[in-house]
Parts: sequence; C-alpha cells; structure tokens
Amino acid sequence: MSNRLFQSVIHQMKDSVDRTIGVVDEAGAIVACSELGRIGELLGSTELEPVFATQDAVTIGQCAYKSFGAPMHPEYAVFADGADDVARTYVSILAVAISNIKQYYDEKYDRSNFIKNVMLDNILPGDVSVKSKELHFTHDTVRAVLLIRITDADNAAAFEVIQNLFPDKTKDFVIIINETDIALVKEIRGNQDTKDLEKLARSIADSLGSDYYPHTIVGIGTAVTGIKEIAHSFKEAQVALEVGKVFDTEKTIVSYENLGIARLIYQLPTTLCDMFLREVFKRGSIDNLDNETLFTIQKFFENNLNVSETSRKLFVHRNTLVYRLEKIRKLTGLDLREFDDAIVFKVALMVKKYLDAKPVKF
Repeated sequence: MSNRLFQSVIHQMKDSVDRTIGVVDEAGAIVACSELGRIGELLGSTELEPVFATQDAVTIGQCAYKSFGAPMHPEYAVFADGADDVARTYVSILAVAISNIKQYYDEKYDRSNFIKNVMLDNILPGDVSVKSKELHFTHDTVRAVLLIRITDADNAAAFEVIQNLFPDKTKDFVIIINETDIALVKEIRGNQDTKDLEKLARSIADSLGSDYYPHTIVGIGTAVTGIKEIAHSFKEAQVALEVGKVFDTEKTIVSYENLGIARLIYQLPTTLCDMFLREVFKRGSIDNLDNETLFTIQKFFENNLNVSETSRKLFVHRNTLVYRLEKIRKLTGLDLREFDDAIVFKVALMVKKYLDAKPVKF
C-alpha cells in the first residue's frame, strides 16, 4: 500500500521538480522514484544511517535526504539529486507532503480495521475507548449497521459498488465480513428513523440489482451512539437477516425494529415451539387446513379481523367467509373472530413457519 502511494505522489510531482526524486526505506532500498528504472535499487542501510538518525535534511554525496514517519523511528526517507540548497528544499517539502498523505491513509486503514474488530468482538472492551481516542472517533456520533447479503455471486465487485455509493471514508465504513456479507457502518443524523434507514437500504439494493446482483437482502440494525455499541447494531442486523429468511421470505429489506414477535419466536427452543403447537391445535392439526383456508386466514388478519372488509377483498359473500371461519373453529377450536383466539392462531402460524425452517431435532 505505502509503496504504491509513494510512487503515485512522486509521479505527480516529477514534472514540477527538475531533479530525480524518490523514496527509500530504512534498509536503503528505493521503493519509489521518478526514474522507474531505479525502483528496487539498493543504496545500503549503513550509508544512510545519518539520514534516519535525524529529522533534518542531510546531504550524502550528490544527493539530499530527509527522513519521515514515526518521530522516534522513521521508516522512510525522501531524496533528491543534488547537494545544494534547492535539493534540500525539495526533500523538506516532499517529506512533509508524503508524510501527511501516508498518515492519512494509514489512519483510514486502521480505522476500518478497528471498526471491523469492534463489530466482531475481536477487541477487548477496555481497549475500545483508548483506540477510538487515538483514531479521533467522536464519542457521541450516531451510527447504524446495514448488513448486505449477496447469495448468488462473488461480493468483491459488490464491495466496490457500495464503496462508490459512500465515498466519505472518514465517516462511513464498508467492510467485507465473509464471502456473502458486506457491512456498512453508516454515520447518521440523530433525527433519522427506521424509515430513513430503509430508504437507504433500498437505494443500496437497487444499485446492486442494476449491477447484476438481483438476490440482495439488507438487514438493518438500530441506530446506536458511541463506538462500543456498533457491535450491538451489527448483531441486530444479523438477526434481522436470519429472522427475515424465515418469516418474511419475500422482503429484501428487513429492519430489526420491525421484526416484532418474530424476533421472540426465533429465539425459542424448537422443542418448546413443537409443544406449543400440539397444545394449541389439540382439537385438530394445522396441517388439515388447505391452501384456500390458509389464504382466507391471511387476508382476515391483514384486514384487522373485519369480516365485511375481508369478504370484499376476497370477492366472496359475507356468509361464505363466516362459513369458512366457522369451519376453522371446528377444526382447531379457535374462533378467529375473537381477538384472543386470533392472537393465539397468528402466533401458532408463525411458530409453524419457524419449525418448517428449523425442524425439531430429537
């Protein structure tokens, strides 16, 4: 990373400087140079010892040098041909410019690694505060984690697409988690709510969809304040994806805050769920309900248990719907027109869906 960075700066400056300029490492090897043929040339660490022993410009032979990097132990030095004051001025300017650019890129790289380690709980809690201060993170900044899952393609290209969508690398961090998941740690305003995050997630999914990633799902964690809480938001985004995979298979944007009772059911042991189903449907099995009946139940719930509205949406007579509801009551012992029974039935349907996705293991 550093060598490519150095060469890029030297290449941009070579037309403005009438000397051969470059960068050497502490072993005396030229790692960047305006004369490409000299890259890799070894000057010798012994000869350059005076250069790395001071932060001042040093002239050795017909070349001026100036070290840069850590004050106590500089890792690199710039050089310019010539033993005159002009050469010493060149290396002084070059050292400041390249040192600042290197510090910026190193800090950005470290910040991304730090955020990833915090998300994955790979850093001790006591070290989070210390490191965040070193990297100049603001404590009261609000952030949320969006976890983008791509199941049908390599995510390397998708990573670049997402990075281009969020170019401010000092505020937003795009991090590869594994071969299918990419995390976006997004700095947000304190007044942004779940709907704003869902719009953001939709824009990401749409951008990836236009780039041949049609099977993209985005899980959204809650907004949190402070670096330490990023891990919490990340875990919520993971839960959102997993719960959505079971209960909302058609959704491509799943928010943790909108999971509702599905989140609770997903955390229950499968044996307990199986016992619940057996108790609820003791008068008959839910498997005895045909697809038409299940569709009727779904529409009845969608219309807030309103018989008239549901019959209108289903294009059936009101008495026909009442007949179907009575049939369900006889089979299951639950009258969906009664609020308490409807709640039990709704939960039971979700539990069954959960068990179908995660069978009971005896």
